[in-house]
Amino acid sequence: MTSQATPENKAAWIPSKTAYPLQIEPSPFPTNLAPNHLIIRNRALAINPVDWFIQKPGNPLFNYLPYPFILGSDISGIVHSSNSPLFKEGDRVVSHALGSDHRSKNPTEGAFQQYVLARDYLTAKIPDLVDFKDAAVLPLGLTTAATALFLPKFLGLDYPRLGAEEKQGKGVLVWGASTSVGSNAVQLARGAGYEVVATAGEKNWGYVKGKLGAKEVWDYKSETVVKDVVKWFSEQEKVCVGAVAIGDGSVDKCLDILGEVKGVEGKRKFVAQVSGSVSVEEAANFKGILGLLGILGEMIWAGVRWTVKSRLKGVKYEFVWGSDLVDGEDGLCGKVWNEYLPGALAEGSFVVAPEALVAGEGLEKVQEAFEVCKKGVSAKKVVVTL
Repeated sequence: MTSQATPENKAAWIPSKTAYPLQIEPSPFPTNLAPNHLIIRNRALAINPVDWFIQKPGNPLFNYLPYPFILGSDISGIVHSSNSPLFKEGDRVVSHALGSDHRSKNPTEGAFQQYVLARDYLTAKIPDLVDFKDAAVLPLGLTTAATALFLPKFLGLDYPRLGAEEKQGKGVLVWGASTSVGSNAVQLARGAGYEVVATAGEKNWGYVKGKLGAKEVWDYKSETVVKDVVKWFSEQEKVCVGAVAIGDGSVDKCLDILGEVKGVEGKRKFVAQVSGSVSVEEAANFKGILGLLGILGEMIWAGVRWTVKSRLKGVKYEFVWGSDLVDGEDGLCGKVWNEYLPGALAEGSFVVAPEALVAGEGLEKVQEAFEVCKKGVSAKKVVVTL
């Protein structure tokens, strides 16, 4: 275990449920490191929609959070001290901060501060050629995508590894491939040897094919997209090993597609649902009781519709809680974060994506970055440097 003199720490705190704006105040420096934990001097952090969503409506899914609290999941920086055999002082790393997760609910593990308590199985070394601001876009998107693809209760695919042989005739569908989760899902599936087909907005096709490596891309807005994807699997004589559904309308379309294409013999067809039936923006900005009732009605109707459709088509679906990867068997977190990602980044077979959109420097800019994220970004992720 390495250590240094205890430095001062500051954080962007949310003082109470729905409090606005975030407050920049001192925060406790993590002490008494448990095994497999480390402290990271944060150099860049990224914003996820869930961060500002917790602040605005006081998301009931996160009622377990104690206030005041430090939100955030995505960080990159330098190891300050370590009680892990995998990392030493001075290592350049990227990490998924687990503070807002129900397994932790610990502000010392929140991303929006200068020094963050991290877990080694959710941390990876990054090569010198990868800038901290770029690496910060990865964590929550990477972990969520890995949960959807590799956890047995979802798609249960083979793990990614360097030099994995291509699995002839097996394809994965990623709906919403230019998103943060989608960008990681495309690359992780390819890293496991699967061929990936995807949907994205037409302006992002070059990004999804050229940078991420998808085999084929269709416009998710196209009226013929379901028929086009089904036709591709048929003409290419490939089986579909499952789908990752990201974005509005994705679950319905993925259920329709998997109901028509050939699946793996003896294995259930499965859609890993990353998004809800109502967008984060809609859920956060409802107006009055009628607006709330409208959202609840849409959610109930979507649940009924998906249940009926899944039974009729013989396709299962389930919502992905991204950090469930932590509960994966056989050290699944370590296989992705410790064994695969560092080498893949170093050799360039995995790229940091989507592109970082820097909203400013310093913890004071985190609230401003929330506002940028609320407005929506395409094939980008909002980042604050420290």
